[in-house]
Amino acid sequence: MDTDLVTRAQRGDTEAFAILASACADRFLATSRRILRDLALAEDATQQALIAIWRDIPQLRDPARFEAWSYRLLVRACYAEGRKSRAWAPNLRLLSSDEPAADVLGSVIDRDRLDRAFARLSFDHRTVIVLQHYLDLTLAEITEVLGIPKGTVASRAHHAMRALRAALDADERGSAAEAAR
Repeated sequence: MDTDLVTRAQRGDTEAFAILASACADRFLATSRRILRDLALAEDATQQALIAIWRDIPQLRDPARFEAWSYRLLVRACYAEGRKSRAWAPNLRLLSSDEPAADVLGSVIDRDRLDRAFARLSFDHRTVIVLQHYLDLTLAEITEVLGIPKGTVASRAHHAMRALRAALDADERGSAAEAAR
């Protein structure tokens, strides 16, 4: 992120903030959607994070830390939205009937299994996995974003991956059992 833009936004420059917000908005929405698994909640969390950034940017001590600081606000907004609505919403995608190729079908099946396994993770575990694997953040960066100890981040990442593997294995066993019937 351009520290000059951050500094200008800290001084109340709305044009500089608009540039920052437009640069962050798509990434924020994609990240919050992966964490919350609901587009409407993700949009609300993204909007709340951008509002919090505008409100709190004058207190940001180091403009070079803007990205980690802004992700921290996004994760907090995701937590807040997640607490508001615990309702499950299906994640449906329409597939074109013109693509009956076996490799495409296999890819869709694998993605569906992974999506179901990911849905079984706790909010904390999903957050760490999204930050680590989707945003490619290191454990130290995730520690800074979440404001928790590095050992806690490592533990959550480890347990989340174990839970994902267990869920995938359970789905595989269930599919094999159904095929045997």
